[in-house]
Amino acid sequence: MTSVLILGASGQIAKWVIESLAARNDTKLTLLLRDPKKISGNEPANAKLAIGDVLDKDFLKQIMPGHEIVYANLTGEDLDMQARAVISTMRAIGVKRLIFVLSLGIYDEVPGKFGEWNNAAIGEALAPFRQAADAIEASGLDYTLLRPAWLTDEDEVDYELTERHEPFKGTVVSRKSVADLVVRIMASPSLHVGANLGVNKPDTDGDKPYFM
Repeated sequence: MTSVLILGASGQIAKWVIESLAARNDTKLTLLLRDPKKISGNEPANAKLAIGDVLDKDFLKQIMPGHEIVYANLTGEDLDMQARAVISTMRAIGVKRLIFVLSLGIYDEVPGKFGEWNNAAIGEALAPFRQAADAIEASGLDYTLLRPAWLTDEDEVDYELTERHEPFKGTVVSRKSVADLVVRIMASPSLHVGANLGVNKPDTDGDKPYFM
C-alpha cells in the first residue's frame, strides 16, 4: 500500500489529486491543512487530516513517518522556507520521494511576448519559487518539480511536458491535467525522478492566457 502525505491539501490542484485517489484501496492519504476552516467534511475514507504549519518542523516530524511519498501543493512569499523545512524533515525521517509544484517563469524559460507578459505579471513574486527549486534540486531527494502554465478550471486532461532547459510551451493548462500527472507519478514513483518539468496544454501558444 502506498502512503502519501499531501502538503497544502486544500489547494485546487490537490483537490483533483485527492479525488483521483479517493477510491483506491491501495493508497492511504494524510491531508495537511493549515486552516481548519478549510476542512470540507467530505474527505475520502482513505484519508486522515492533519492541521498544522509546514514551517513547524516538530509537527512535520510527527506526521511524516510511515509515508512513502510527499506531494507539496504550497505557495506564498516564504515558499523557499517551506521547501527547506520539508527537505530537512524528509532527510531526518528518511522519506525520499518528493513531488513539488512550483511555477512557470522561474528560469526565464518562457519565450517571446508571453514570456514578457508573464514576467511583468508575476516576475516579482517568483524569487521564492526559484529558491525553493534550487534547494530541492540540491537536496539529494528523489524529487520531481512541476512548473505549470497559467491554470484553468477546465474539466479536461490534456497536457505536454518540457524539460528544465527547454523553452516553455503554451500559455495555459488545467488543474485537472497537473493533478493527472501527479497521480501518475504516485502510481509509478520511479517516473520522472530528478525531473524539472514544464506542464502546458498543447496548441495554446499566444501572447498571454486566453482568460486575461
